[in-house]
Amino acid sequence: MAQFVPFEQNVEVLGQFIFTLVNATPSGKEYRLHILSKYGIDSIELNSWYSQQQCLKAFEEISIVSGSNILFDIGKGIPEYAIFSPQIDSLEKALRAIDIAYAMNHRGGEIGYYDLIRFDSKARLAKMICTTPYPSEFDRGIITAMLKRFKPKDSVNYSVLLNLRKPTRLHGGDSCTYLIKW
Repeated sequence: MAQFVPFEQNVEVLGQFIFTLVNATPSGKEYRLHILSKYGIDSIELNSWYSQQQCLKAFEEISIVSGSNILFDIGKGIPEYAIFSPQIDSLEKALRAIDIAYAMNHRGGEIGYYDLIRFDSKARLAKMICTTPYPSEFDRGIITAMLKRFKPKDSVNYSVLLNLRKPTRLHGGDSCTYLIKW
């Protein structure tokens, strides 16, 4: 699957998720609302459900007009506005929580997943596979924000890199693999 293509046509997205997309960055909020409206997503209600397909179409148009950097910024904004359970008290737990939050905000069929397949606290390395229809830079932004927020206090440098040696959604793959360092 490529980016912006839902795994199933009947999947829905919770309004809270869309609202966060709109508000993730202060600049361009009105434009994002306009594009969502163009695809039939008007008057976003936090507890209502909306077509993922239409949301992805709007997201794709935003990407075409504004570039991939906005996708990264929107992704970074998602966890920044989220409230986390007190049990999320480590980077590993935070990275695993991405999948839980994703599942809570999507319903109606195959939605995909975020899978933390490696976490090595001593080497300060992790690897995550993201199998979703959302753009690669959006996922990288989410992971980066979680890393920034939950990394150990003595960690100064950190990075999240798309592993181009593996299949990516950028090139029609079903998933993207991210290498996480802190």
